[in-house]
Amino acid sequence: MKCPFCGKENTRVIDSRPADDSSSIRRRRQCDACGKRFTTYEKIETIPLVVIKKDNNREPYNREKLEAGIIRSCHKRPVSVDQIMALVDDVENVVFNMEEKEIPSHRIGELLMERLKKLDQVAYVRFASVYREFKDVNTFMDELKKILDHEQTPS
Repeated sequence: MKCPFCGKENTRVIDSRPADDSSSIRRRRQCDACGKRFTTYEKIETIPLVVIKKDNNREPYNREKLEAGIIRSCHKRPVSVDQIMALVDDVENVVFNMEEKEIPSHRIGELLMERLKKLDQVAYVRFASVYREFKDVNTFMDELKKILDHEQTPS
């Protein structure tokens, strides 16, 4: 790291800690040449992610859309905001670890539903009914039967 005061490249880290936002590292550095101290912030560089929608349109990944959909499906359910954020974090980690530049929206939806089903089955059915565009009561009942059959099958 180049010293902002003298321009020399011999600097060393004297203190390192998470920054206030917890998404970066704050480092105090000291220049070996001039002795002055300065602070740097280190942040993970993420790959810009594009979501391919059902109609083949592409749009930038938007975490808030995931959160909003899950919050709606968990309305009046015993699911905390912390649980919702943890679920979104988990899905986001999986998606970004794929290291793809584009991902179909259905893949994100399936990852969300897998986790939502374990978290709260009513919220899962609510989410699935919108996501999978249930056309009628029979489609809804088919999904409920799958859940009930899965519960009755011994693990």
